[in-house]
Amino acid sequence: MTDPDTDTDAGREPGTEPVAEADGGVAEAESDAPEPSDEGADTSDSVSIANPTLSDDAVERVESVLESGMLADGPEVRAFEDEYAAYCGTDRAVATSNGTTALHAALEALGLEEGDAVLTSPFSFVASANAIRLAGGKPVFADIDPETYTLDPDAVERVLEERDDVVGLLPVHLYGLAADMKRLREIADERDLFVLEDACQAHGAEIDRERVGSFGDAACFSFYPTKNMTTGEGGMIATDRDDLADRAASFVNHGRDVGEGGSYEHVDLGHNYRMTSLAAAIGREQLERLPDFNRARRENAAYYDEQLAELPVETPTEPDGYRHVYHQYTIQTDERDELAATLDERGVDTGVYYGTPIHRQPAYETVSTAAASLPEAERAAETVLSLPVHPTLSERDRRTVVEAVTDHFHTQ
Repeated sequence: MTDPDTDTDAGREPGTEPVAEADGGVAEAESDAPEPSDEGADTSDSVSIANPTLSDDAVERVESVLESGMLADGPEVRAFEDEYAAYCGTDRAVATSNGTTALHAALEALGLEEGDAVLTSPFSFVASANAIRLAGGKPVFADIDPETYTLDPDAVERVLEERDDVVGLLPVHLYGLAADMKRLREIADERDLFVLEDACQAHGAEIDRERVGSFGDAACFSFYPTKNMTTGEGGMIATDRDDLADRAASFVNHGRDVGEGGSYEHVDLGHNYRMTSLAAAIGREQLERLPDFNRARRENAAYYDEQLAELPVETPTEPDGYRHVYHQYTIQTDERDELAATLDERGVDTGVYYGTPIHRQPAYETVSTAAASLPEAERAAETVLSLPVHPTLSERDRRTVVEAVTDHFHTQ
């Protein structure tokens, strides 16, 4: 099994997709993604868990940047930031070198101070909690909703009733599904807490037709190769707050003054977390294709939903008003390890995301809530299994996956 998150980060009816227009606006356009087909498909027996794909246009854009000689941060990155902000429906976006640096920079820009507690999910890639610690804060964990795998607002409220040191919430939109941002935002507003969305797995996910990235004070995205869109490595902070965007832009560029003129005035400490123009060129092309990528993922998920409905597995949930973009198609079964072995024998790659909750990781043994009982996160860690759902799956691939899962349970 492979782990797509070993980077340094952190209803399913197909329909129309909002796409960024050249002037930075948003228009509704019918997706022209091809239906799954066996034509041109990989004829090998294996089905991969992920398959990053770059078009000829992306290659040409990278070549154009190479020819320009402006390889580091520059106009290409600024254009990508503007287009990504338009896609999310936010006023600003700040590009970074990966999803973890986006989270770290956003927390620094939010003013996190040494010892401040930030409440987050224990069931996520470790980068979400690591970023809090890197910024000097203390991660505090609340349990997850077993249906969505995202922070349970009731659990959040219970933790907040017991603590008075929490300054912010960091909900994780896991597997491509948004957390319950309406309730979490209400909880945060009542207690004057900031909200930082970890949207590293949820590019284009929606609640009531509003995209993730627009619900909190800021949101962070990862462009690791296995994500719904990629820049190779890269990240983005989306926000409506100019003050936060300016501080983040300074932090990712050695604390440099973000004013006009490109001076060497360094107003604060910072890091070199900049995105390269090469990565931005890829990202701009990928963003144009993201609606088609997400449509294909949703179609693959709908196929699995139908074909696996009668089997003893729990398939993903999509609450009313939510739009899942299936970074992962994750099922639950008490036979997780046995099923994974069967699929491996049949040439189907799978993933366990995540087999150890963050609060049980060795690096978190000394964190204040490391010993907490978080039964839903712990059960999920024992039972989740992700199946291939990427946009380049062929009809043969999908049938292979379904037949392997079906045969496993029918031969028990």
